[in-house]
Amino acid sequence: MNSQSNEVLLKVDDLKMHFPIYRGVFQRQVGAVHAVDGVSFEVMRGETLGLVGESGCGKSTTGRTVLQLYKPTAGNVFFEGINLVGLKNEDMRKTRRRVQMIFQDPYASLNPRMTVADIVAEPLMVHNVGTGKEIQERVAHLLELVNLNPAFATRYPHEFSGGQRQRIGIARALALQPSFIVCDEPISALDVSIQAQVVNLLEELQEQFNLTYLFIAHDLSMVRHISKRIAVMYLGVIMELAERDELYLNPLHPYTQALLSAVPIPDPIADSKRKRVILEGDVPSPVNPPSGCRFRTRCPIADKICAESRPEFREVNPGHFVACHLVK
Repeated sequence: MNSQSNEVLLKVDDLKMHFPIYRGVFQRQVGAVHAVDGVSFEVMRGETLGLVGESGCGKSTTGRTVLQLYKPTAGNVFFEGINLVGLKNEDMRKTRRRVQMIFQDPYASLNPRMTVADIVAEPLMVHNVGTGKEIQERVAHLLELVNLNPAFATRYPHEFSGGQRQRIGIARALALQPSFIVCDEPISALDVSIQAQVVNLLEELQEQFNLTYLFIAHDLSMVRHISKRIAVMYLGVIMELAERDELYLNPLHPYTQALLSAVPIPDPIADSKRKRVILEGDVPSPVNPPSGCRFRTRCPIADKICAESRPEFREVNPGHFVACHLVK
């Protein structure tokens, strides 16, 4: 197991990211997409926090906003006690050495005109780390770390498979020896046979370098495998957050229960005894989200209070947080 401590490495406090919608000749703002709408969580040093939810619920936007690739509309992000939101360009540039990202699409996130050596060396060049020979040696070492032959360094991305490209992306993220990495659905574009290899590699690297991950995914079984704690997101808001086993054995929020009931299990007898929760209707638009609880329009137990006020994200059991009026 990784050496997880009780030290809070990252603290996200009421983070909001609204994308304005402009219309007309004068480009007046007529609304906003509420992609992330008041998200709070902590990530301990050395742990993996899984962030799951349906497509379009704001998971990737949360990851990018945490790293300040998007400037948040409101809220704060504290990394090692420093508020990233208020940092000026030069200070943020220095901090970027310690926070990195592995992108979802290994086909789109690598520059097709650059060799593997150039791609992996680029962070080192940008931050002026090492001389030419040192950079060359570092690139060879990084490729070995992700189980790629250093002799491939002169090749271009199109000469590699999807899994190999994602390894190149991981090598690039490791180049500056970061302590925190946002893994933005790093396996969703890969074949199932390759997914386990990439996840195992991420776990090995975490143990070796005491890395901390925010692991974004919609595959609940994979998240269960890699994460220590899991946050469940719906329409820009975190609905439930708990330790991995606690969440899977005792889901309290109706949305989490519905998600978990859809996960296939390999035991046909146990599967036949499970109660499937079928959600009706579609996910509302983030441009005009429902009043009160975001999930109430599809919730099987919604009550009058759910439309009137937004539920507080509260701790109902030690380490188990839920945003629901009806969970006691």
